[in-house]
Amino acid sequence: MSQGTGGTRERIQAVALELFTEQGYEKTSLREIAERLQVTKAALYYHFKSKDEIVTSFVEDRLTVMDELVTWAESRPPTLETRRELVARYAEEMFGHGHPSVLRFFEQNQTALKSLTAGQQLRERMGRLADALARDADSPTDQLRATLALFAVHTSWFALRAPEITDDERKKHALTVADELLAAIGDG
Repeated sequence: MSQGTGGTRERIQAVALELFTEQGYEKTSLREIAERLQVTKAALYYHFKSKDEIVTSFVEDRLTVMDELVTWAESRPPTLETRRELVARYAEEMFGHGHPSVLRFFEQNQTALKSLTAGQQLRERMGRLADALARDADSPTDQLRATLALFAVHTSWFALRAPEITDDERKKHALTVADELLAAIGDG
């Protein structure tokens, strides 16, 4: 582990994410993560004491981004343009910075995430984002439309199964569906 602490943490996160996605969170041990990294468990424990801490580490960045998006949306008028921009910013974050692998992890480990604090925090933030999208439109139908607009972004990772589809095309299709849902907010 000749890399600096930051590089080592990032390597641990990347390898853990890879194993959690391949095998599942519950079936992956810290020993397996250490072996794949070719380090001792003690070296791994120096950075993370548990699998939960590893998951929390890559969720925290997303929570911060989601908080910033909510703050931004709340500072704007609740218009269709604001809603579109919020979802576009959300999509930009979810399709960049290595987030696709995190989204795949979330999709494949939903059961484990339900019991983890990080998973509960993500659900709460998703609710806040949906509320920001449905601001001034309180009907249950509009609340559902707002939530589904967000889910259009991340479900595109497993719902669009065409192997030849690029990330840019995937994002474009997700935003098209999200826009259709957002345009209908306020229609009943």
